[in-house]
Amino acid sequence: MEVWSEKIKRRLGGRTWSRRGKRSVPVPDEALSGWCKDASQTLGLGALAERVTVGWNTRLQTTAGRAWWPDGVIELNPKLREFGDEELWRTVRHELAHLVAYERAGRRKISAHGVEWRLACRELGIPGETVKHALPFGGRRVARKFAYSCAHCATTIERVRRIRGSAACYECCRRYAGGGFDERFLLMERKLQGRA
Repeated sequence: MEVWSEKIKRRLGGRTWSRRGKRSVPVPDEALSGWCKDASQTLGLGALAERVTVGWNTRLQTTAGRAWWPDGVIELNPKLREFGDEELWRTVRHELAHLVAYERAGRRKISAHGVEWRLACRELGIPGETVKHALPFGGRRVARKFAYSCAHCATTIERVRRIRGSAACYECCRRYAGGGFDERFLLMERKLQGRA
């Protein structure tokens, strides 16, 4: 049987990142993967059952878990172990419901937490599942170092990183320039005091 991390690297063409940015390879959990395979098979989704895998991703900070379709990968925050089995299994079912909903929809576009997802949650034993968790995962706060202001409407946007190149106020460009870039609405940069 193929090693789990090699399977992911092969699916990503040898890379360990996706087009959304760096994507680490989670530490696999055979017991949770086996349960998800059985549950997918029970729901009549044999193709999903063949590829679904569950792993622990130490890079997750504030999210309890996430699901990657069509890869069939579920990544869980290792901090979930601190909150007991009930919370762990609820999160696994929540994420598997995403994969089930997208598998059934195929190429049809669906909402991440829409009707199809709620139906899958019901079938997996978590009716009335909420979209977000209320677990006290400590996220890191990054100080905003830059502020960008529009001289026309006085809107201010604070950012951690400097904007490269020219940027204009979206609302003013949309309202007064038909949605196109207009230099009249350029954002003016200033460094925030005591934050850099």
